[in-house]
Amino acid sequence: MLAVLGNLTYRRLFTAQIVALLGTGLLTVALGLLAFDLAGKGAGAVMGTALTIKMAAYVGFAPVINALVARLPKKPVLIGADLVRAAMALCLPFITDAWQIYVVIFVLQSASATFTPAFQSLIPTVLPREKDYTRALTLSRLAYDMEALVSPAVAALLLSVLSYNNLFFGTVVGFFVSALLVTATALPAHAAPAAAQGSLWHRTTLGARVFWRHRKLRSLLALNLVVAAPTALVLVNTVVYVREVLSRPETDLALALACFGIGSMIVALGAPRLLDRFGNRTVMLTGAGVVPVVLALATVMTYSAGAGAWWWLLGLWVLLGAANSTILTPSARLLRDASTEQTRPYVFTAQFSLSHACYVLTYPLAGWVGAAMGLGPAALALTIIAMIGAAGAYLSWPRHMDAGAGDTAGEDEAIEQSARAHHTRGH
Repeated sequence: MLAVLGNLTYRRLFTAQIVALLGTGLLTVALGLLAFDLAGKGAGAVMGTALTIKMAAYVGFAPVINALVARLPKKPVLIGADLVRAAMALCLPFITDAWQIYVVIFVLQSASATFTPAFQSLIPTVLPREKDYTRALTLSRLAYDMEALVSPAVAALLLSVLSYNNLFFGTVVGFFVSALLVTATALPAHAAPAAAQGSLWHRTTLGARVFWRHRKLRSLLALNLVVAAPTALVLVNTVVYVREVLSRPETDLALALACFGIGSMIVALGAPRLLDRFGNRTVMLTGAGVVPVVLALATVMTYSAGAGAWWWLLGLWVLLGAANSTILTPSARLLRDASTEQTRPYVFTAQFSLSHACYVLTYPLAGWVGAAMGLGPAALALTIIAMIGAAGAYLSWPRHMDAGAGDTAGEDEAIEQSARAHHTRGH
């Protein structure tokens, strides 16, 4: 798995991803504590609103900005996005009202909506061999999981000697170092931008139309909904479980979030073998079946919180992280198989935008319902959402379509013909 790090370009890009994620992890912990300071019991509502704004920026901004920067080289796009994120993170320690959080988060996450799809669509170009790309996906998933594990641990250590506001400066450093690493990376010549085809509207909607043409990607849309439910419960309401319901110290928030990352990491480490043996469909749909079961257990735990609730919380968070990872780790393989060199940036952007559209639903459910009606109804609502998503995923992905990318070849050709037609009309 580590053999792909022998590629200097990928190694530098992967390192940039790690340091940026480390900074983002510190931001997550500090933002939860800032919300609790500003709103107390209403911290879940503040976090839910902030994360909903984040998702709205992803959903509305990513396709448009990707179409606008299609003619630009990827390197300055990535560097510029990192610098904007660093500048916004620098504002967070000085916030005194919840509305200020919302403004800063919108700008910061709009920059992330520029960076992440461009970064993800670049990796298949750097690592064109399927085996190398699968290993890179596993490393990328591990990077996200390490962020969920290491960042809370680092945050816990720092919180023992510093106030949480100082964690935001770690976020600034992470984004700045990421920009430096991208600057030092020589991208392959064939990673240069292709001439943008068709109108701005055509380019903005191209990725979504690719999703509609491929049944596997339609299933992925439902799987995105499954993933969004436990993620919302963990990111939005963990701070309320830990600080308000269980009256645990601040450092235990970091521990609870780390458990979510541990579960995801365990699955990600075994992902290449699991995918080689069982295929994308079996692995991903198994995770989709597990998520609603664990969320139902979390709902029961919420209603019957007792002396052992803390340990139940940690265990369930591990299981939720593991189930999510079985869906997230292979998902980029579906995107690559369903796209061409011309459509790939748009397909990755569409996944980025459409997947985060699910969070526009689940984050308010977790935050607002939790604040107004309690954590139990919020957990129950998220369980129902996950059940709906799992059912949709099973129905959209027939068993006979698990063989590989061959079933999409005709669809890819039709999409390219459509792109060429729009390009011709544009001239």
